[in-house]
This record gives sequence, structure tokens and C-alpha cells, in this order.
Amino acid sequence: MVDPTGTLPGRRRLTRHPAQVVALAFAAVVVLGTALLWLPVARRGPGNAAFVDALFTAVSALCVTGHVVVDTREHWSVFGLVVILALAQVGGFGIMTSASLLGVFASRRLGLRSRMLTATESRGLELGDVRAVLLGVVRVSLLLELLTAVALTSRLVAGYGASFGEAAWEGGFLAVSSFNNAGFALRSDSMTGFVADPWMCVPVMVAGTLGGLGFPVLLELRRRFHRPRQWSLHTKLTLTTTAALLVFGWVFLTVNEWRNPATLGALDWWSRPLAGLFQTTATRSSGFNSVDITQMNGGSWLVMDVLMFIGGGSASTAGGIKVTTFALLLVVVFAEFRGEPSVAVFGRTVPDRVYRQALTVALVSVAVVVLATLVIVELTRAPVDQVLFEVVSAFATVGLSSGLLVQLPDSCQVILAGLMFLGRLGPITLGAALALRERGRAYEFPEGRPIIG
Repeated sequence: MVDPTGTLPGRRRLTRHPAQVVALAFAAVVVLGTALLWLPVARRGPGNAAFVDALFTAVSALCVTGHVVVDTREHWSVFGLVVILALAQVGGFGIMTSASLLGVFASRRLGLRSRMLTATESRGLELGDVRAVLLGVVRVSLLLELLTAVALTSRLVAGYGASFGEAAWEGGFLAVSSFNNAGFALRSDSMTGFVADPWMCVPVMVAGTLGGLGFPVLLELRRRFHRPRQWSLHTKLTLTTTAALLVFGWVFLTVNEWRNPATLGALDWWSRPLAGLFQTTATRSSGFNSVDITQMNGGSWLVMDVLMFIGGGSASTAGGIKVTTFALLLVVVFAEFRGEPSVAVFGRTVPDRVYRQALTVALVSVAVVVLATLVIVELTRAPVDQVLFEVVSAFATVGLSSGLLVQLPDSCQVILAGLMFLGRLGPITLGAALALRERGRAYEFPEGRPIIG
């Protein structure tokens, strides 16, 4: 006899939560990547890499962060670099597909009315077909990476005299790393050697920004680019919030660092806006730097902390709590200030459960960042602003560093590796878990109104 769930009596259910499957799969790849990078063949010179270095780099690559504790080009052999690139590609592809498929699975678990509303709202996505999701992510990823690689390779050959083989290797490496927001570069100074070259900086910025929008948004833009009125609420929120944050960050960082001789102040005036924009896009999760981050002003660090914590779009290669989470919380605040009975944006009413989920993701993320910062400060007695920058960068899978990372003991580097893993999968799995746990209740308790403020 079988119960309504399809489980035989007395037999333990073996079906795992989809979020658990994603986490276990990424953990398995971390183990494999660590083992490969620990091999002597993965390191330049004799012997193998230190275990913590291999573990940290594997997590950083798979979680498309770009945090490094050793010089990428000088420490790792060609085999090691290929492993890092493969992990970044698998990580970016896995995140986009996992997030999209978890969204599909969650929508199928909703009630009939909610499913009909979801289908109407996301009519341009057509994510119900798993095969379509997988093929769509592969096509979008490979096409954008190829275009970026061609642009960068051409510039390296024409502008820097590199041979085609060298240019193709570096251009392809940067293309995969930038679209997947991985932040790994083949130069010790990241992109600082190209700070005033728009032909190198712009392709990296565009690839990172597109990768940070997310597969659902890219797919909808491909199909309905010229019909913005028909865009889904998710696409409208992602694009408007991303644009607003980019403009805000660009203006603030450019103005705040304009006269700093260690950063933008050392450049020609016409190159400073480009450098400011590049560094702003890097905070969205790409992790490259075209100026010395360690020499930036304290105010710039704080704004970058905020931008990194917000991150990019859902089901994207970017990290953070996601721009839609941040946008919904802002909308809720404005609605409360205006005394409106419900929350509405772009002509759509937002259900209570959605912004409750956004609030949960944001507060849990804040708690994780604060706790990790406190632990590392107590272990190292390092300056709080530097520790906070490293923690937010790791949790948001950005990869920018205040210069403190390489000075931290192994225990703190392991903590940051855990933060990268948690920050990469946490918001996705938590959001999916909250959606999948949604259930109705046939009664309501009497209202109670505690005093607020």
C-alpha cells in the first residue's frame, strides 16, 4: 500500500530537497578541484601547492569569486590555470542553470492561482522545459564569451604586439572569467595595465554586466528587447536597479577618487571616468581591478561594500543578496512611508510572501557578514574596515581585496572560503527553500500590533 506522497509504508524517503542537491553537487566539485590543484603538476616549480591554497583557490574559482592567496600566473602551471578556468566555467554555468531550475521547481510547487500568475508574469521566459533552460544557458554563455574573447584577442594582437596564440589564451581566459564574474586574470596586477584602454576595459565590463543580469533577463531581452512594456516585473526591477546602482557607484567613486594620487588622480582626466566606471562594475561581482584597491579612500571602500553586498541579478553569475531583493525592500519602505495598503511596483502588486522572503534573505546575509567579521577581527585584531571589506567581498563572491587577505592566517582563509561557498549558494538555496516551503493555512490568529520604533 502506498501513501498519498507515493512512499511505501515503513520505508524512509530518500528524495532530497532540490537545494540540498545543488549544495552537495557544488561541494563534490570543490573536492575534485582541490584534489586537482593539490597535484604537483598544477603548480609551477617543485612540489605541490599547500592544501589551504588549493582549497581556497578551488572554492574561489567554482564560486566565481576571484579571491586569490597566491599569484595566479606565477604560482599555477598551465594545467592549474586550465583547472581554474574549468571550475569558473562550471561554476558560472551551474549557478545560472541551478537557480533557473530551482525557480521552475518552486513555481510548480505553488498553488494553481499562484502558478497562473507566475506564468502570466514570466510569459517571455518559458522556463518550464528543463532542456530549454540548459540549452539556453549554454548558448547564451558560449556566445557572449566568444564575442568577448574575439574583441580582447584582437586588441592584444593589434595594440600590444602579442602573438595570436598568447592573445587568444589571455583573451579567452579573460572572456570566461569576466562573463562568469570570476575575477581571475593572467596578470599579477589584474587589469591595472589596461586602466586607460577602453578596447580592453569595455569588453570586460560589458561581459561582466551581462553575466550579472541573469539568464531569465538575458533570454527575455533577446525575445522582447523592442517591447519593454511586455517585460516581466523581474526584468524591469533587475534592469532599473542595476542601472541606478551603476550610475550611483560610478559618480561617487569617480568624484571621491578624482584627486587621489594613488588611484584616479594619477591618470589623465579623460581616463578617470573610465577607471571609475570599471571599478564600479567590478563591485557588481566581476572582481577585476584597474586601480590599486588598497590605496582607495575609506568612503570608497564603504560604498563598494554596499555595492558588493547587493550584488547582481538572480539566476546570474553575480553574487550578493541580488538587486531584486534590494529593490523590493526599497519598494516596501516607500510604500510604508506613503501609507499604502499594499506594495506595488511597475503596475504589479507584490504578494506579502515575496517581500517577506526578500527580508529574510537580506537579514540572514547581514547576520552572516557581521558574525564572520567579528570572528576574524577577534582572531587577528586587524582593522575592522579591512576585515569587513574582505568578508563582504568573499560573501558576495566579488574577489576584490583590501590587501589584508594574503596576510591572514590559514584559519581565517578557511573561514573566507566557507563564506564564498555560503554566499554563492546561500541566497539561491534559501530563496528556493522559502518558496518550496510555502503552504496555506485555513485560519488566522487575531491581530496584534506591537509598538514599532
